[in-house]
Amino acid sequence: MKPSSLGSGRIAFWLLEVAALVPILLSPTSAAETLDPSTESANPPWILAHYMPWYTANPASSEWGWHWTMNHFDPNKLADGKREIASKFYPLIGPYDSGDPHVLEYHLLLMRLAGIDGVIVDWYGLTDYRDYAQLHRNTTRLLQQCERLAMKFVICYEDQTIPALVQAERISASNRVGHATEELQWLGKYWFNSPAYLRLDNKPVLLSFGHSGLNDEEWTQCLSQLPFPVAYFSQDVRRQAAMGSFGWPAPKVGMQQVDRFLSEASNWPSAIPAAFPRFVDVYREAKVGSGFPTLADNDGKTLETTLRKALRSAAPIVQIATWNDWGEGTQIEPSIEFSYRDLKIVQRICGEVLDGKSNPPDDAFELPKRLLGLRQSSEQQPPQANRIAELIRLGKLQEADELLDTLTGEPAATP
Repeated sequence: MKPSSLGSGRIAFWLLEVAALVPILLSPTSAAETLDPSTESANPPWILAHYMPWYTANPASSEWGWHWTMNHFDPNKLADGKREIASKFYPLIGPYDSGDPHVLEYHLLLMRLAGIDGVIVDWYGLTDYRDYAQLHRNTTRLLQQCERLAMKFVICYEDQTIPALVQAERISASNRVGHATEELQWLGKYWFNSPAYLRLDNKPVLLSFGHSGLNDEEWTQCLSQLPFPVAYFSQDVRRQAAMGSFGWPAPKVGMQQVDRFLSEASNWPSAIPAAFPRFVDVYREAKVGSGFPTLADNDGKTLETTLRKALRSAAPIVQIATWNDWGEGTQIEPSIEFSYRDLKIVQRICGEVLDGKSNPPDDAFELPKRLLGLRQSSEQQPPQANRIAELIRLGKLQEADELLDTLTGEPAATP
């Protein structure tokens, strides 16, 4: 549902987290410069997972972040071998830090095995305010891993940051459009020209979440001032400047929202329909609100149904919502409760509906976790670790398995 928050969270009254603005890690190019003509739009659909880069955890960071605690749960408390976290589900690898490059590698390799082509990442801009700078740092690291592992990358701009910055007197009310334009120009100068960045008809794809930031007229002004065109999608409702919108779970409306979106999208130049597994939030238990109605998992049938409908819509991009929003329970990232079930569903449905989507064996999903364990077991990284990641990326799974056996001294456990 993605309600707004004071930081990157989803409810409107949290403690602030401020991180130091990190140096930009990518080399600039001209904002007006375009890449060579892309053929990406000729090979639809692209399957992308909506990714949250906002988790902070010990020992990678000095403290547990809000998204694991919601100022109510204490991850330092253990019960049955699990930490107390702000979720009704539990990550298979335990709560993690979104700035950990080994975790990012683990996530992307799992996506690749499931037939997911890349990520759509929540981005809160460049300002050193609340936790925005930390999110920017983590997103930079994720982009670097996408480049390394040949995965696609798209930004979803949270323009709810703009009224928050106005209220904090970090920008003036008269500079709302100017601020957004500067942020998008920065994207054009750096990330849009990454080889990993997804383009449609040679235009970088850009999403914006929600309708509490810029209004329609302001978005039109902002995009008209850019020295490059973008393939812009707004959330659920198509804005005037958008070529279409992207779908999202709507627990207050229910499952009929899926068909409503697809019906309206048939009249737009383009659209990004959403598939999702469930919606089961923890807000009431965290005492941060009354929570939202549940969208049931139905033993995986919710994900199967929404994914089939999205894939059959002929849309150029399909978004899975989400990879890892643990607070709202929409994650398909492997969990203690579901193990690799949701990834196997994505793998199977994509294989059935789309030609050319591979279906690696089920036990292949253990390989990224074993690689993560290898990397975490020693401060000195085995030189073969990067080789294992490359073998998984290339689909040379038997070779990766044998090399892991050699390095760890034990075969994979049955999932």
